[in-house]
Amino acid sequence: MRAVVIRALALPVAVVLAVATAPLLWASAAAASPGPGAPAGFHWGVATSGFQVEGSNPDSNWKRYVDATSPSGQTDPVGDSVDFWNRYPEDVANAAAMGVNTFRLSVEWARIEPVKGRYDAEALAHYDRIIDTIRSHGMTPMITMVHYVYPGWLADEGGMLSGTAVDSFGRFAELITDRWAGDGTMWVTFNEPLVFFKHEMTLGRVGPIDFSRFLDTVVAAHRLGYAAAHRADPAAMVTMNEAYLPLATDFTDMLIGDRVSDVVDYVGIDYYYGVAANNLTAINAAWDDFAAVRPQPEGIYEAVKHYARAYPGKPIYIVENGMPTADGGRADGIERGDFLRDTVFWLQRAVADGYPVIGYNHWSLVDNYEWGDYSARFGLYRVDVLADPTLTRRPTSGVEAYQDIIAAGGVGDSYRPVLPAAWCSLATIPDSCLDPVSPAGPLATLAG
Repeated sequence: MRAVVIRALALPVAVVLAVATAPLLWASAAAASPGPGAPAGFHWGVATSGFQVEGSNPDSNWKRYVDATSPSGQTDPVGDSVDFWNRYPEDVANAAAMGVNTFRLSVEWARIEPVKGRYDAEALAHYDRIIDTIRSHGMTPMITMVHYVYPGWLADEGGMLSGTAVDSFGRFAELITDRWAGDGTMWVTFNEPLVFFKHEMTLGRVGPIDFSRFLDTVVAAHRLGYAAAHRADPAAMVTMNEAYLPLATDFTDMLIGDRVSDVVDYVGIDYYYGVAANNLTAINAAWDDFAAVRPQPEGIYEAVKHYARAYPGKPIYIVENGMPTADGGRADGIERGDFLRDTVFWLQRAVADGYPVIGYNHWSLVDNYEWGDYSARFGLYRVDVLADPTLTRRPTSGVEAYQDIIAAGGVGDSYRPVLPAAWCSLATIPDSCLDPVSPAGPLATLAG
């Protein structure tokens, strides 16, 4: 039955694009009770992805697209990005200096397997060095297997629609989990499958009628990645993170979450936007004007509440959360440090109310290549890729804020959010209008 529904929903391109990039007019509802409070050992993390930060990118679906579109100015050339491939010691040390205990990165399938069936020993050894450096600073790696990017040879075979994609990914997953599993390593198989599909549409690799087949492939591949990680480490923590779309949560649960709920060890949420009666700016994200979206930090409470009720018993991890700027600034003047403190405040409120949040990653550690340009910036450290050939890392107000937050296990009981809560969140009508979440009351301490 679900396959029939999904195929029917996949046909209209407007639905696909809306699900992937902007909220839908869809009410959220869940009936299960929340799980236990957060366990000891809270994960304070930062996040990156290989294609966006490494530089010297090998042949892949995204490299081909950028190479084809950047000469006309449609996209920025990716170049060496922030050169994390060579400057990782500095970036990892900067993360550790903030007190971070979890470092999310993706390993590039295209770099590890540049030719089908042939693995690059030096690339693997270099990732060994990166992961060893993360561990040497006392941080746990959270490794994403595929963050929208796959090898050029798989693109030639048809990409994720290829009949070989699942088996090819399974072999890749076996390789990397055998190599890096254990010692607490956490895993994300696929980053944001619905947004992944939107990316593939942008790249011209899929169309609306491919929606169901694409998701079927990702779900089947995820199951192989989950099994591989657990063979390598029975105690592995594995997820497939999903973007929280505040008016489409039940819909996206049906498309992805419900289909993999038996093969995730924690629910991974990417929270960026809220939608409320007096805040409809999230629509700007549909055309990639991210800095025009007014932050709504309290919406992270709603996201946690939804997933705790939708998947009771599963711990919840905020795999990505951040605030974009346009070339380092925002028209509304909101500072990254204030945004970060406000967001953590609402997470502490959620944990105090009994929701099982086990971790938070800030996206991103450094400014990076935001899938076509360098203007949308999320970094705790600012890097002017296009204007500064030295690629100097410059701390934003978020660095000191995050350092203080981690050291204290959150913000203090006397802290009150700088950003006023939006009125009447459309994700939880009528509850958010009649009984909005209150900032009053004691906060949980999130001990790392």
